[in-house]
Amino acid sequence: MFILDAHLDLSMNAMEWNRDLTWSVAAIRASEKGMTDKPDRGKNTVSFEAMRKGNIGICVATQIARYVKPGNNLLGWKSPHQAWAQTQGQLAWYRAMEKEGHLIQIRSKTQFTNHFKRWNQDKSNSPIGYILSLEGADSIVTMEYLHTAFEEGLRAIGPAHYGPGTYAYGTDSVGGIGIKGKELLKEIQKLNLILDATHLCDQSFWETMAVYEGPVWASHNNCRKFVDHNRQFSDEQIKELITRKAVIGMALDAWMMVPNWVRGKSTPESTGVSLEHTIQNIDHVCQLAGNSEHVGIGTDLDGGFGLEQSPKDIDTIADLQKIPGMLEKRGYAKTDIENIMHGNFVRFLQEHLPD
Repeated sequence: MFILDAHLDLSMNAMEWNRDLTWSVAAIRASEKGMTDKPDRGKNTVSFEAMRKGNIGICVATQIARYVKPGNNLLGWKSPHQAWAQTQGQLAWYRAMEKEGHLIQIRSKTQFTNHFKRWNQDKSNSPIGYILSLEGADSIVTMEYLHTAFEEGLRAIGPAHYGPGTYAYGTDSVGGIGIKGKELLKEIQKLNLILDATHLCDQSFWETMAVYEGPVWASHNNCRKFVDHNRQFSDEQIKELITRKAVIGMALDAWMMVPNWVRGKSTPESTGVSLEHTIQNIDHVCQLAGNSEHVGIGTDLDGGFGLEQSPKDIDTIADLQKIPGMLEKRGYAKTDIENIMHGNFVRFLQEHLPD
């Protein structure tokens, strides 16, 4: 089945993890043998080859660069200008992959429709389509920078990532959107960019919903019902997004899937985390909505973690193809499964991408 993955940090892996995604997953793993600088070395799951094997013909691919103010202990850049420069290096990598025929950027409804048809007719001769998203808006120095990013094809943006940001407060922090956040939201709405509500802390989430009227989704989020942490959405937040005709992509980061995960100690085997937990989250959103029209796939695979923090029945991203059969066993009809694997995000993008 065709899959649209709404969240992959492809350029981060290329530019910060120094992974050549034109290699196979096995080759990347072999090249990292003995490396200890990051816990996921030699445990990656994503490559262009694996995406093709899994029929993942379209993804939402990110730029990401955090600006950290003095006193903030998170990793990041010391100025928003440095963060901007990092995102531009990531953009240059996407452009290089386009020139080599591995990727094609999708900026408009027409491009999306044409690529979707082309891939399904002859995927072996089609590049993988990507929609550009910015995870955390700290690199947007002024609104002029946002307009520049839009002209380069940026089509979705999350105001915050982890911690306190320039425009909003993110995961593991508490605070509102303020004057700068409202200015950003106004400009996002004017450009008809897609607002990504992922990572907004509760206060920033609700303050955003109070003033923002444009298209919104959550590219990679799970349900707080199963893991009681601010990174997940509460039922009230999910219902708010459903009311706004949003789609929520299910993330495959293990600590978001099972409670009491201890980083560096817990393992997929010790916790039993599997794609069944993904099905559990999918089903919960469907039950809250009363239909299958507001949930999709947004894996975040290789988003700073690898096999050590992924479902135990995942070896590469191609194993997403296990999900349709699992949904069928749960009693989901073919139309509902197609909605979840790609249809909901396809319809959302066909409605909200520029003409």
